Amino acid sequence: MGMASAMPALNHRCFSARNPLAKALALTACIFIMSALLLRSDTIDVRKAIEKSAASAKEAISSQRPLGNYYDGGWGADWSAPVEQDSSQPAVSPPSTTSNSSHVMTCDYDMERLRNWQEKYKMQEVFEYTKRYVQVERKDIPRKSITRLEQKFLPEQAKVVDINKQYQAETCPEPLVAPVPRSPFPATAKAFDFMFGVSTTYKRFTDPKTSPVNEWTYWLTDGNGTSNGGKLILMLLDASDADLEDADAQVRKEGIDVDVYKSDATLEMAVRYLTLVPTLYNHPERKNKKWLVTCDDDTFFPSFHALAERFEQYNHEAPMYIGTLSEDINNVARHGTQAFGGAGVFLSVPMAKVVAEKYDSCRTQEKIRQSNSGWGPQGDILLRKCIYENSNTKLTTLWDLWQIDLYGDPSGFYESGIKPLSLHHYRGGGWHIAHPWHYTKVAHVCGEDCTLQRFQTADNFIISNSFSVAYYPRGIDFDLNQFERTFGPAPQDKGWNLDYMLGPQRDSLHRTGRKISWDLQEATLNDDGTVSQIYVRKHDDWRWKMPDGSAMSTLDGLVELIWLPEGKPE
Repeated sequence: MGMASAMPALNHRCFSARNPLAKALALTACIFIMSALLLRSDTIDVRKAIEKSAASAKEAISSQRPLGNYYDGGWGADWSAPVEQDSSQPAVSPPSTTSNSSHVMTCDYDMERLRNWQEKYKMQEVFEYTKRYVQVERKDIPRKSITRLEQKFLPEQAKVVDINKQYQAETCPEPLVAPVPRSPFPATAKAFDFMFGVSTTYKRFTDPKTSPVNEWTYWLTDGNGTSNGGKLILMLLDASDADLEDADAQVRKEGIDVDVYKSDATLEMAVRYLTLVPTLYNHPERKNKKWLVTCDDDTFFPSFHALAERFEQYNHEAPMYIGTLSEDINNVARHGTQAFGGAGVFLSVPMAKVVAEKYDSCRTQEKIRQSNSGWGPQGDILLRKCIYENSNTKLTTLWDLWQIDLYGDPSGFYESGIKPLSLHHYRGGGWHIAHPWHYTKVAHVCGEDCTLQRFQTADNFIISNSFSVAYYPRGIDFDLNQFERTFGPAPQDKGWNLDYMLGPQRDSLHRTGRKISWDLQEATLNDDGTVSQIYVRKHDDWRWKMPDGSAMSTLDGLVELIWLPEGKPE
């Protein structure tokens, strides 16, 4: 099945009634027939009639586009509808094929599901729909920024469905084959060396839009209700004893090893953040840990194997202070060169011991005043000052941790092919909105390295695995190793704020007619070991416009990708 495409799909349709060349040839034949008839008439200006017909034929020929090229009419110039189901006939079993992994592929039109998605994502009742299987092929290969496939994403022309109709099932095309590194699966991660501290409010913890429980389940359990060895210390503000018990029960139910405490509401917010360090250090399980970590409730670790492996390179017996800077040089100039806490701040136990012992002297009113960078007292600054003023330790930067101090459309970051060790600021509220819990579900099928891995198909689609499916109708003639600057810093954009971390970025393709994208909204790990992903595009998305402001598509679109696990060896 296919989605709306900008090109006719198959060569055997070159002489269809809708093909411009066929129209031109037919019109030319009509010219000669009409000319013969006109030569017999005494009342018609033969020369003018022939010239007019010839001009029409020339216009038809000049409007022809080669197969695979972009149509000026926008995305989806050659739509087609699936075959409708005849309600007077008995239902026909969907044709199915078997993939290399022995999974049955069925390309039916489950109208109940389509109607649910249409309502959930507020789509039009008539929209493009594509269902595509992807066969994982795990190999002993390095993770590439971009992996090029010889297959096409769209094997045939666009399909448009009406949720008020029923359609016959179709035979699935051969699945895309995606080679991925033989990286470990999330279920086998071991986090015994780490204890994490998070301070938040009970309201944020319980609000479905901001609750971090799903994300914690990914990087603090095996995905099956058992802890992976990591310890979580949760400090809640504005929480009653009943609230604390409720939070403890919710988190433990998922298999997370947690202890829940009440935050002291009389303390300055920056001090509450600093308090996490002595709380972690004085915990009885500290003696079994190597790294004590402070982070935010919107800090996410998408690849815990890679994180743990990286920290094996550091000496946990020495005082160490590890983190990353903001991507925005303005924030570094404003706040300083401390670890920015949303990306995760990692302290060795000896380093945490210094902070715990000096805690009282590090939180005086004078220290709080000194930590105010103009945006109020900052916990990150308070921690840095405590470390720098009481030890010889300085920040060790780990650049694969990401603060993500970016505003606007984040797609240029998530579509860059990077393998982040942490993500932050993905819950909106002025920052961007992303769904890392859904992004990482595919890792259960293909391993942690394939999350956000990019696959470029022969027909100019790029799958940024778990984030988007993007189509480039005029080809890909730019450097895919550069971030697309779909985002910006705030509040002062000097044009180069982000260059020291991201490198110079290539121009955004927003409103150019050169890119159109479907963004991941949800993913499901199915009982048969497959992962289903739902990507959605709205026809009125401000990004997918032509230079004159017209929409690239008049229809909404939905892409369903189903990732098939690797089959058992013969």
